[in-house]
Amino acid sequence: MKKKIVVARNAGFCFGVKRAIRLAFETAEKRGEEEIFTLGQIIHNPQVVEQLKEMGVRMVCDVDEVRCGTLIIRTHGITKGEMDALSERDLKIVDATCPFVKKAKEHALTLAREGYVLLIVGDREHPEVKSIISYVEDLTEVITEFDRIGSTKRKRKAGVIAQTTQSQETLEKWVKKALSHFQEVRVYNTICSATSVRQRETVDLARRSDAVVIIGGRNSANTRRLVELASRENGRVYHIERVEEVDSLDLSEAETIGVSAGASTPDWLIEEVIRKIRDSVEKGRGEVVVDTMR
Repeated sequence: MKKKIVVARNAGFCFGVKRAIRLAFETAEKRGEEEIFTLGQIIHNPQVVEQLKEMGVRMVCDVDEVRCGTLIIRTHGITKGEMDALSERDLKIVDATCPFVKKAKEHALTLAREGYVLLIVGDREHPEVKSIISYVEDLTEVITEFDRIGSTKRKRKAGVIAQTTQSQETLEKWVKKALSHFQEVRVYNTICSATSVRQRETVDLARRSDAVVIIGGRNSANTRRLVELASRENGRVYHIERVEEVDSLDLSEAETIGVSAGASTPDWLIEEVIRKIRDSVEKGRGEVVVDTMR
């Protein structure tokens, strides 16, 4: 059987992740005797975290573990409390926070200062959302649960922002409900443009393919969103984190195999997965063509 592997054109690292990785690797390469830390995973990809560890970059989970040296702030940002604590120490800080995440925080602060109830479309436990909440929770009421929209009686106006990896569909659903409960609703669409492009591509890819393989960390919100969207269009969607997982996939009946990846997935991993799929097909005496989505 002749098979075709179709790769999403924009699969892999987005601008914010590329920037963070560049800053992290440059910092690691220049290190002398001082220790280098990241507070949490710099991006949600285990292979990149492991590479940085091998270069001497230590990941910690608590600010109390960092007293001196250099701290690299992850793409998702950190909380106000963490930043305040770190600023009091003898540290060099390398800020790798994604510019789009910073912009979302700025919009949240604007809304909070102007008296809007803040609706955040996102996962309250995600580092990005935790960071934003920490800067505004003393200024206004913050709602992160869809069912709580309209539960407040103290304010007549609401502001809406979104976690940068959210789907447009979910944001629109929140806005629609907010409009039915508040007299005034101000919306900042803070979904990253790269996120929107990848989501549209993945939906299209799922419709065209017999099976879809999506590569990315299992704790990556944007990768999980791609899996969710693809699964609505295709009953054979596989989420893998490592190339070794290809061996467990049943792609025998799929003539067209779509491949996409989250924004934290390195190009070399995508290429290895494609090579592994191609090799497994050729071992079964099949033919395979690899093409980029048009």
